[in-house]
Amino acid sequence: MPKKYLVTGAAGFIGAAVARKLVNLGNTVWTIDNLSSGCKENIPAGVVFIEGDCQDKNSLAALKDVSFDAILHIAGQSSGEISFEDPVYDLRTNTESTLLLIKYALKTRCERFIYASSMSVYGAVEDAPINETHACQPLSFYAVGKLASENYLRIYQSQGIKPTVLRLFNVYGAGQNMQNLKQGMVSIYLAQLLGEGDLIVKGALDRFRDLIYIDDVVDVFLTILENERSVGNIYNVGTSKKTTVAELIELLMRISGIDKEIKQVAGTPGDQRGIYGDITKIRNELGFVPRINLEAGLDKMIKWAKESN
Repeated sequence: MPKKYLVTGAAGFIGAAVARKLVNLGNTVWTIDNLSSGCKENIPAGVVFIEGDCQDKNSLAALKDVSFDAILHIAGQSSGEISFEDPVYDLRTNTESTLLLIKYALKTRCERFIYASSMSVYGAVEDAPINETHACQPLSFYAVGKLASENYLRIYQSQGIKPTVLRLFNVYGAGQNMQNLKQGMVSIYLAQLLGEGDLIVKGALDRFRDLIYIDDVVDVFLTILENERSVGNIYNVGTSKKTTVAELIELLMRISGIDKEIKQVAGTPGDQRGIYGDITKIRNELGFVPRINLEAGLDKMIKWAKESN
């Protein structure tokens, strides 16, 4: 039976992909997006679009008290680097927005709330797979806001909200914003590789991340919506595989057939040296296993980027 969902941020990379899948399955989807980092053209056909901020009460009023089967809160400023430029805006877009959406959910009797959090909440960690019980010590204002939203959802669970938190690791793939050179490790390096000038790396080449393809992330959102066991839980969404910046760039150059000079400069504030996730919990509880390995994912993304210029 078709359902009704609010997917915030459907003009952005992850939000658009999730909304598209839900629409293709025959559901009705609404979105709120301020187009600050996404494009109106990304919003899938058929999605009811409200242009505005999720932290703006007027945007929520435009929903006209529609009761959704679930709210998937994906919108928000998504760069640790940018969060240092305007911490107040970051707090509003990543935390105040969550509070207002929770209040809307309670008002309209929408129990299910899926929150797109981030691996950045863990902060500086050891060189080992990190699981969901690891201490969280954020290094950026962005991560502080994400962790605060997680905790608001935990507290509001006692008032009837049924939350699930997804700590997304580094999501990449076709459809990513190639103009934003402050967010998205893969898209930043690929954009520079395909563009003019040197390939600039902010920080050390031995920094490492857990890179997961967008299609696998969409699968997780769909699985969460269909599985009540996920209520009240936090899940890492990654691959458990460690990839260094040097390894990523070598793969990008080999697959694209483009070689460039690498220029290293100082790192950015609050940047994690390295992190990769332990996904045992989501695999055991929900049966999630990533389908697309890094080389295949990069090949898909590079072909898309070249074709779309």
